[in-house]
Amino acid sequence: MLYSSICFVLVSLASLAAAQPSNAATYTNPILNGVGADPWVIKDGNSYYMTYTTSTNITTLKSSSLTDWNNAEAALAFSPPYGFPYSTDLWAPELHKINGKWLIIFTGDPNYDSPPPEIDAFCPFNCPAVYHRMFVLEGSGSDPFTSNYTMKGELNTFDQFAIDGTYFQHSTGLYHVYSCWENAFSSWPASLCVTKMSDPWTVISNVTERQVISAPTNPWEQTPYGRAVNYRLASNEGPQQLTNKKTNQTFIIYSAARSDNRNYCLGQLELIGNDPMNPQDWRKNNDGCVFYQNPLEHAYGVGHASFTTSPDGSEDWIIYHGLSTTSTGWGGRTIRAQKFGWNDDGTPRFPRPGYGPYAVPSGQNASMGMY
Repeated sequence: MLYSSICFVLVSLASLAAAQPSNAATYTNPILNGVGADPWVIKDGNSYYMTYTTSTNITTLKSSSLTDWNNAEAALAFSPPYGFPYSTDLWAPELHKINGKWLIIFTGDPNYDSPPPEIDAFCPFNCPAVYHRMFVLEGSGSDPFTSNYTMKGELNTFDQFAIDGTYFQHSTGLYHVYSCWENAFSSWPASLCVTKMSDPWTVISNVTERQVISAPTNPWEQTPYGRAVNYRLASNEGPQQLTNKKTNQTFIIYSAARSDNRNYCLGQLELIGNDPMNPQDWRKNNDGCVFYQNPLEHAYGVGHASFTTSPDGSEDWIIYHGLSTTSTGWGGRTIRAQKFGWNDDGTPRFPRPGYGPYAVPSGQNASMGMY
């Protein structure tokens, strides 16, 4: 999930669609005009809250509509001071409510992906993300939008590369799942690591207890597609917990391959045992991506998703980013949303990505509010 430091101005066929009128019964993708990546959406009460990668700060949006964020309220949650390990390249922020507290977990680094040559030389090839780590902000109140967020601390990832961290909540406790390297300087491939936590900012596993629950070993997880050597930017990243509320099956949906090209997609892990720290308790879908590009609709590089429900709670929705052309890379991603369902075996059934028009979420009324 490396990002270019240059912000591209993209006018794509996806963003040419005009904003939908307030009485629309349908919507089109993207759901937010302009460039955006790594979207996180959470519903609380009658409002949705979104945050996504801006690289320079963490901004939260508030909307009564899941599928139109162009008129959303915006609030600056965190603007990092200069000279800290989290001052630059703020990636993939997530807003969580755990034990009644609002928290933001995010990736940051100290100096714009630019390690000194003496450090870069330790890596088998260029490793600009070597200093990326995970951090936690704590909110001051019960309202995630008006809370003041202060730095709670750095999550212990053993002074090694760490991006795209999320919380995994289970009956056995709280866990940190994130994208990791094998060691401090291995410089890809990136796998999914899990450690146990005593609270949302304290990791209690040591480095020998950290477990890898998925690695990019399949052709569709590697970059270029299926290449036998050179794992440069071959990744498992962007993990997200997803639970089938009818069957109680628990999944991690993650992003695979390289995030700036058409092959970026979603993979799937299912927890089939009762120990998230035991790799044998996870079953990986090795058959291929569960959500992937749709060239017929010019929807490429779809990934880094989060999940929420319709306003009335009757539908499940995926929020993700994608590209409308294969030539723009990281600077061309936009934020999209679509409804998804479930297969007979309890696994998620994701749609083909596209632009619509699609029916608005159930319970989203004509004034773009909620019933």
